[in-house]
Amino acid sequence: MKELKGICAASCTPFKEGGEEVDEDALKVHLDYLIEAGVHIILVCGGTGEFAYLRPEEKKRIVEVSSKHINGRTAFMVQTSAINTVDAIDYAKNAEDAGADSLLVLPPYFEGPDADGVYYHYEKIANAVNIPIVAYNIPVHSGFDITPQFFKRLIEIDNVKYIKDSTGNFIRIRELIAAVGDKAKVFNGADPIAFEAFVAGTIGCIWGATNAMPKECVQLYDLIMANNLVKAKELWERMLPANLFFWNHVYNSSVKTATNLSGRRVGECRKPVQPLKNSELAELKDALKPLGI
Repeated sequence: MKELKGICAASCTPFKEGGEEVDEDALKVHLDYLIEAGVHIILVCGGTGEFAYLRPEEKKRIVEVSSKHINGRTAFMVQTSAINTVDAIDYAKNAEDAGADSLLVLPPYFEGPDADGVYYHYEKIANAVNIPIVAYNIPVHSGFDITPQFFKRLIEIDNVKYIKDSTGNFIRIRELIAAVGDKAKVFNGADPIAFEAFVAGTIGCIWGATNAMPKECVQLYDLIMANNLVKAKELWERMLPANLFFWNHVYNSSVKTATNLSGRRVGECRKPVQPLKNSELAELKDALKPLGI
């Protein structure tokens, strides 16, 4: 199994005008840019990839196209969540067959099961594939909190090796790292605490903001890994305004707009997600100025 670490770019899904057709050409161009920037992992069909708005056949097509285009140039992760276990297994097996190195999996969401049901869900998916699973904790959307205690239970399942924690709670990050020791690894999934989470000992960040600032994200990671915290902090102060903006506004619309402003067209979000208002756009442009965008 490939070891996962570093900057995981949670890739946008580019759409053609109108938002009802995936723009495969734009997707390939965007993937190339992320790879050229030096990202260590690319995730498709994640939250930033608007998976909740993608049709089943679109998800599988995006996985196929992306895997072939990446062609081993970086590690490849696919988000394969579904409300019911049979569908989640189907997405997981499809991703593995297409060449995914790992899977990102939410607990069943929307009136989901209790802890035993969540454990069952992960266990059945893990038994169906031979690649590592990253448990995805974002309780504000999933309705289930993968606590440090529950994650210790989940990693009894052989393939569950990682967690992406998107609570935005730095104390939770520290608790997770302390709870699992060297038995599993923690990815941060909350943009505004990326610097602090790296310093605390996360092995990487699964990061939507990377679409708009991939070179800076990679540079930040490299500086921290080299223990050059002064330069890392200086860079982070330039990155932080945009990361705070993304976190406090409609996330996918904000990230896509910032990526479009950086010169790489990924289109608008699929409806009903709306474009930024003019006042929000002006605020975002101000937040991007320290990055030269």
